[in-house]
Amino acid sequence: MSLSNRYDFVLLFDVINGNPNGDPDAGNLPRLDAETGNGLVTDVALKRKVRNYVGLTRDQTETTGALTPADRRYEIYVKEKAILNNQHKRAYLGIGRTDLLEGDDKKRKGGDAVDDARSWMCRNFFDVRTFGAVMSTGINCGQVRGPVQMTFARSIDPIVAQEHSITRMAVATEAEAEKQEGDNRTMGRKHTVPYGLYRSHGFVSAFLAKQTGFSEDDLALLWQALTQMFEHDRSAARGEMATRGLYVFKHDSELGNAPAHKLFDLIQVARRDPTVPARGRADYAVEAPPAGRLADYPGVELQILC
Repeated sequence: MSLSNRYDFVLLFDVINGNPNGDPDAGNLPRLDAETGNGLVTDVALKRKVRNYVGLTRDQTETTGALTPADRRYEIYVKEKAILNNQHKRAYLGIGRTDLLEGDDKKRKGGDAVDDARSWMCRNFFDVRTFGAVMSTGINCGQVRGPVQMTFARSIDPIVAQEHSITRMAVATEAEAEKQEGDNRTMGRKHTVPYGLYRSHGFVSAFLAKQTGFSEDDLALLWQALTQMFEHDRSAARGEMATRGLYVFKHDSELGNAPAHKLFDLIQVARRDPTVPARGRADYAVEAPPAGRLADYPGVELQILC
C-alpha cells in the first residue's frame, strides 16, 4: 500500500564511552563541528545502520535457497563487498533485456529499457526505494531520488574527544617479534566520547514514495530499524549506543499541513544542570507535546515511537 501522508521525524540517540562516527581524515577522531565543538554523525552513517538492520533481519539473499518476490523486496543494494554493476546486470536479466548487456557502449546505456531497469531495482532493493541511488555507472539503471532523507546528527552540547593508549599483547609477524626482542606488546590509540546525546531530523515524502514504490510496510520497517538499529551494531569502538527518542509527525495530506521546522521546534532538549558534565540520558530533559493531535497545527499528529 503506497503512502498517502507526509512524515517528519526527530531521532535522538546517545553514546557512552564510544566513538559514534570516526573521521578517517582526522585519525578516526569523533566528528565534530570545528567552530562549536558539537559532535556530528553523518547521514551516511545513520543510513548504513538502517541498511545493516534490514539486511540482518529481512534480506534473505544469502540464506534462502529459492527466493520469493517477498524475499527480494528487502535486498540491500549498497552493502559490504557488493559489486554494484553486477546488481545492475541482474535488473536487465530480470526484465528480459539481456540483449542490452552485450555490444557497444551505446547499447549498454540501456536505451528505452532504463526505466524498466530502474523499476526492477526499486522493487527488489529496500535501500534503493527508501534512500534513492545513482545507478548510471557502467550498466545503466538510471537514478532514483529516495523519499526518505536524514540530516547529519548533532550533539546537544559540545563533546570532549578523549584519546586512550591501548596495548596489544601480540604481534602480527615473526619479524615484529624479533624486533621487539621478546616483548610482544604493541601500542595503539583509541578515541572515545564520554557521553553525547545526538539529534537528527528526517523527512518522508509521499510523492517520491509513489515513484519508488516505498510502501506502508516499508515505513513500518524503517521505524523499527531506527529504534533498534544500535542493538545490532555493537563494537568495541562504538561503546554503548542506543536510540533514546523517535518523534514522528504524521500529516493528514501528502503535501503536509505544517512546515517541518516549526514541528521540530516542538521537541526541546536541554541539559538539566549545565554546571555538571553530562554522563547519561538522565542529565537531559526532553520537552515534547503529548502524543496525538496537535492543537496548534490542525492535520498533524505526533507519534512517539521510542
